[in-house]
Amino acid sequence: MHLVQNDIRSIFDEAPPIIREFLGYIGTIKGKSPKTVTEYYLDLRTFFRYLKKKRGLVPADQDFSEIDIKDVDLDLIRTIDLTQVFEYMNFLSTERKNGASARARKVSSLRSFFRYLTDKTGKLSKNPVQELETPKLKKALPKYLNLEQCLELLSKVNGKTRERDYCILTLFLNCGMRLSELVGLDVNDVHFSTATMKITGKGNKERMVYLNDACIDALNRYLAVRPKEGLIDKKALFISGQRKRISAKTVQYLVKKYLAEIDLGGPGYSVHKLRHTAATLMYQQGHVDIRILKDILGHENLGTTEIYTHVSSEQMAQAAKANPLSKVKQTRNAEHENQEKKSETEK
Repeated sequence: MHLVQNDIRSIFDEAPPIIREFLGYIGTIKGKSPKTVTEYYLDLRTFFRYLKKKRGLVPADQDFSEIDIKDVDLDLIRTIDLTQVFEYMNFLSTERKNGASARARKVSSLRSFFRYLTDKTGKLSKNPVQELETPKLKKALPKYLNLEQCLELLSKVNGKTRERDYCILTLFLNCGMRLSELVGLDVNDVHFSTATMKITGKGNKERMVYLNDACIDALNRYLAVRPKEGLIDKKALFISGQRKRISAKTVQYLVKKYLAEIDLGGPGYSVHKLRHTAATLMYQQGHVDIRILKDILGHENLGTTEIYTHVSSEQMAQAAKANPLSKVKQTRNAEHENQEKKSETEK
């Protein structure tokens, strides 16, 4: 949240009034984070840039990224129909090479925008994207580290910021927090008296998580060496070398660095995989109830949490062996065997 305030101001300067009103609504009434508001705007800007170019409202040779949408108004929006939106989705897939996940997010942005214009403000009498379907996403199991890999990862922490880095990794692996949530932590969010921590998640929704012994020890060790003089942001829990709140980019860098040291630096392993790891270990080895896990992770819907109920191949093998019929083998009927022997003799 601390990183995108300038982006928000820039967006409100360049967006047309009708989109500005929508962004204000989702930011204040719906409580969406500045990062989410920015993503909504960028998705809508791409759509209206496409629309203006498709309709010849800009010079044919104008660069797509330079198309201005300040003149987008309700009159233009009223002319949009579902066929044009289908064509836009095809453009995203073929021209911009957007995958299903990116297209799904853009569908969500369009739905929210047109739902706002029809259901909330009544500026449109009919929602043109009412029947727009979300691209089908491939359901892949999230990558995660096993227990041995987690221990190896923590053992690789070194250098002058080792207490800070170790604490960051420990919180990711034990609390399952998001990158933005960790970066946004303040010192006073940590309550040692109750062994809890306040986390501000998506949409500025707060939740309390309990800190285990590993987290408390790591926090105490870090706070003992945390810089105290000349800080730009005195409230921030994690401080960078520039004496200010640590950035998301810096956290991503240090996590990837340590992952690379245990040969997990390739595609698919990142900060978010540590969140997957925490959730998976809590569910599989800690046997945490899925409803409790939902609250720990800050999910709104139980369905989102259910991705972590996947089981490992080892668990599946153990389940197969645990079946009471697992050792039952076929036995041959004695009478049937005698009949077979008699038949063989007669031949």
